[in-house]
Amino acid sequence: MRTQMRHLFLWIIACIDLSAGNCTVAAATDWNGFRGPDRLGTAEAKDLPVTWNSNANIVWKQALPGPGTSSPIVVGPRIYLTCYSGYAESIENPGEMAALTRHVVCLEHETGKIVWTKSFKAKMPESEYQPGNNSRHGYASSTLTSDGRRLYVFFGISGVFCLDLDGRVVWNTEVGSGTHGWGSATSPLLCGGLVIVNASVESKSLVALDQATGKEAWRKTGINSCWSSPVLVDAGGKQEVVLNTPHKIAGFDPKTGEELWHCEGVPDGYICPTAIVHEDVVYAIGGRKNTAIAVRAGGRRDVTGTHVLWTADKGSNVSSPVYLDGHLYWFHESRGMAYCLNAKTGEVVYESRLEPRPGLIYASVTAADGKLYAPSQEQGVYVVEAKPTFKQLAVNVLEEDSSRTNASIVVSRDRLILRTDKAIYCIGR
Repeated sequence: MRTQMRHLFLWIIACIDLSAGNCTVAAATDWNGFRGPDRLGTAEAKDLPVTWNSNANIVWKQALPGPGTSSPIVVGPRIYLTCYSGYAESIENPGEMAALTRHVVCLEHETGKIVWTKSFKAKMPESEYQPGNNSRHGYASSTLTSDGRRLYVFFGISGVFCLDLDGRVVWNTEVGSGTHGWGSATSPLLCGGLVIVNASVESKSLVALDQATGKEAWRKTGINSCWSSPVLVDAGGKQEVVLNTPHKIAGFDPKTGEELWHCEGVPDGYICPTAIVHEDVVYAIGGRKNTAIAVRAGGRRDVTGTHVLWTADKGSNVSSPVYLDGHLYWFHESRGMAYCLNAKTGEVVYESRLEPRPGLIYASVTAADGKLYAPSQEQGVYVVEAKPTFKQLAVNVLEEDSSRTNASIVVSRDRLILRTDKAIYCIGR
């Protein structure tokens, strides 16, 4: 009964927010989407652990029905995440594509016990798995989002699904039929009664669906080779949807999809990192040559000459940055380097090597309790002090779990939630 009352309360708040046209979340304490409520990768927390292993500071562990690179989300007393099975679960024996099944898994926050699992047979033909890192992103890479009463899930060519908190499908809408060898990975954004999805792989479009019905509200075409997720920025009392795309950062009207402004962006043919926002400034990184850009939102048409605050030849090709106390932090995806830049000027504050070398870091950094947490794919989670002077605090390895880790760490109730290809862990003192 208590849980039902909480869900009712969240539903009422969500309805108030949507009727007012605001792009807000139902419960500020929930980690309700990719990189948290504001897509910033930061959290208010205290007494988070610096170190852990398979036998220390593990509150609970729960095996998952298959691998996945999406991050978990937290809604009230439950955790939700996606995985896949039946195909491409291992390099040695990928199996048959026709057996590919995706899952949404619901767990109790306090115990890790699985409450329910909802399975979806994948629409065919999906992108073909081939051994090697480029194909190892898998088929559950998009993080869910929630308004506190429903879940919104993006499964590539299988479409966008809306589920209630007990796993019942409310609606399903396809947003395109295109596939790519790197897979589909963008996460939905909720705003003003709409679900906004970067369907660059599926239809070269940014698509908005009605949150209640799944009916298409608008579509902005011309979004090519873009694996970043849309974010919101407040500019001059109005909200804009911003997307980091190849060669261009652009702001859109969330109600209509009209492009309001753009500037020269990261000079590369594809983009992965998601932009972050502080006040009315958008920070974007990306590219194989590495670029960082700061641009003030709220302009009109081409604002390259008027609103770009600085550019720097530093960045990451995959992972996204975090803003904290006037500085930007990120870990490079392959060089084993941690970066700190002055957010006002773009000046490099430090560029320091992680030890031992982490291999690939595709997960985006999470900042909480004075620490930066970044999982590497194979070498554990690196913990660095969240200050403009570099200090590595720990590298945490789960000795009993050698599976890949691509998902960003989630912070909830002064605990860390970490998922690997095999299991999900609650980490705390």
